[in-house]
Amino acid sequence: MSKVKTKHICQNCGYESLRWMGKCPECDKWNTFVEEIEEKKTRHDLFILNKENDKPIPINSVKVVEEPRFSTNIKELDRVLGGGLVNGSLILVGGDPGIGKSTLLIQVSNEIAKTGKKVLYISGEESAQQIKMRGKRLNVDSENLYIFPENNLSIIEKQIDNLKPDVIIVDSIQTVFSPEITSAPGSVSQIKEGTSKFMKIAKSFGITTFIVGHVTKEGSLAGPKVLEHMVDTVIYFEGERYNTYRMIRAVKNRFGSTNELGVFEMRDLGLVEIDNPSKILISERPKGVSGSVVVSTVEGTRPMLVELQALVSPTNFGIPRRMATGVDYNRVNLLMAVLEKRVGLQIQNQDVYINVVGGIKLNEPAMDLGIIVSIASGFRNIEINQDTVVIGEVGLTGEIRGVSFIEKRILESKKLGFKKIVIPKNNLAGLEKIDGIKIFGVENIREALDVVLGG
Repeated sequence: MSKVKTKHICQNCGYESLRWMGKCPECDKWNTFVEEIEEKKTRHDLFILNKENDKPIPINSVKVVEEPRFSTNIKELDRVLGGGLVNGSLILVGGDPGIGKSTLLIQVSNEIAKTGKKVLYISGEESAQQIKMRGKRLNVDSENLYIFPENNLSIIEKQIDNLKPDVIIVDSIQTVFSPEITSAPGSVSQIKEGTSKFMKIAKSFGITTFIVGHVTKEGSLAGPKVLEHMVDTVIYFEGERYNTYRMIRAVKNRFGSTNELGVFEMRDLGLVEIDNPSKILISERPKGVSGSVVVSTVEGTRPMLVELQALVSPTNFGIPRRMATGVDYNRVNLLMAVLEKRVGLQIQNQDVYINVVGGIKLNEPAMDLGIIVSIASGFRNIEINQDTVVIGEVGLTGEIRGVSFIEKRILESKKLGFKKIVIPKNNLAGLEKIDGIKIFGVENIREALDVVLGG
């Protein structure tokens, strides 16, 4: 009898070792190695992507065929996916527990099924009764939507072959297991095997497939990084669990841009699209208080106006406290250093708190001037005019650098009734006059503070 060969696999990154190690040399995580039986793959297990050509061909001889797309009937999701779903694509959906991934996908299933396409919803976490209860609450009642509570990959493959669906949804990939592999569901080997099987099904039969992935406490998708490399699209469902707003971002998309953002609101009857996020995010802006400013950001092709708040108060301890929600903490510290050095604002003994209203996370440099202005307003206790929007990237010398899509930002501000906008002076070149809104070009943060706060 031949000896059973085993190997140790890091459950965080997929690194393989012949012996157990306390710390993974690849990802530097501790106690992540699990012993698994080594499986030998035959040639028949491999999925051959190129069946027509078995030799290299010139790029000029390759015929380009436009990928056919179909809509999910959810505009915000279509925007993130690049205009709709591509036949045979494999989409990985990640997000924190309880954020609404299953709610989103059951709604997507229902909308696609209403168009006449056959949808198979596979759940390894919920029973048919549980799915039906949620579906009843969300008014899901399409005859073309089939639910299948199962996590055995062999049984799932047979049912897919029998039903021949147009769209498959797997909730979640961590619960699916192959009986041919001895390791437990959720292990690196099982996740890789399950994903490769669904990739083979998607590409071979042209079935659009969604797979849900759990996330770790650090916020990244659980399992090896190769999971993200195998799929065509990776989208993250973001938002605070106890906040009503949810955002969808694509961090990888072979069929479109990765800069788009979809915005939803979680209500009793499920997720509702928000066509104009700017109006919602600034609708409850307070009046007569300092430290509140409206900034303009662009996510993909969509300009959005967001309220940025700053609270500055004397510290009660030797070391002042700094906190930032929705923007990069290190960037805020850098901008406060610029304020102290270039303007002379003495905030080294002040606690500073920055918050982006609505639970949205923004990383765009065009937010810099808004952070500077809100901190200065909070420190000097001067209210910023309600009709003002601030845009600009700030350098270490205090200069205001130009930003992209300036016309879109200005037109969005005008549409929502703002009368005054502060932009980098470099963006004035070539900018046509826009009636109904005053545009102020500034070169440095001193000029910007003079315009916004009046000196």
